[in-house]
Amino acid sequence: MAHLHETTIDNLEVKLFKTRQELGQNAAEMAAAKIRDLLQSQDVVNIIFAAAPSQNEFLDALAQQPEIDWQRVNAFHMDEYIGLSDDAPQRFGNFLKDRFFDKVPLRAVFYINGNVNDPDAECIRYEALLNEYPTDIVCMGIGENCHIAFNDPHIAFFNDPVLVKKVDLDLTSRHQQVHDGCFASLELVPEYALTLTIPALVKAPTVFCMVPAAHKAEAIYHTLVDEISEIYPSTILRKHPNATLFIDQDSARQWTKEASFASK
Repeated sequence: MAHLHETTIDNLEVKLFKTRQELGQNAAEMAAAKIRDLLQSQDVVNIIFAAAPSQNEFLDALAQQPEIDWQRVNAFHMDEYIGLSDDAPQRFGNFLKDRFFDKVPLRAVFYINGNVNDPDAECIRYEALLNEYPTDIVCMGIGENCHIAFNDPHIAFFNDPVLVKKVDLDLTSRHQQVHDGCFASLELVPEYALTLTIPALVKAPTVFCMVPAAHKAEAIYHTLVDEISEIYPSTILRKHPNATLFIDQDSARQWTKEASFASK
């Protein structure tokens, strides 16, 4: 599927598409090709998924990709709210279960439990699973404040010593959940979550990052233009040896006003 532009910013491959549907389809085809390739040389593939409306087109298309032996794929997710009821649709595990995990016959799904009495113990449990099943692929998005997972700027550390931690969410992240239609009002959005840290995400050998929609335009601009720093956590993707960013015309609008493209 033809993309409008392709370029590389530092190490980060950037693919620009006209619509979010084309973005999701192309990203799914690339991810599926990578999964098939890995399954030729290893018994199991471990993938971390993001839960957000920005991932809908990608997840829908990935579930329909042919010739993937999903029974040899383990799935993880990258964050979870603390304090939502187990059946709340806003829980990221439930979102992914509905959008993807129940649609393909995965070998295993490892859920983060945000309702445990001891969040620190849950972080240790999930970190042990990540170490037991080393990540092959991360499928992710970028937040309005450039967070990746729930590593908001005030608690984002490129050299975080742990793989999973409890965090407090900044107002931008909580407002985004309202903008995305996940919650009716800010008061309903939890203030705390468990998240995979930045090292847990970027140590994966392959990263696919899907970021459509106009309300992500400022985040895409900062990701691609500003200095690589924890002020804009997503800028770390420009250091990754094998990361691809998929954007559409809406999310790219601020960046494309002044960017020049190097077509390949």
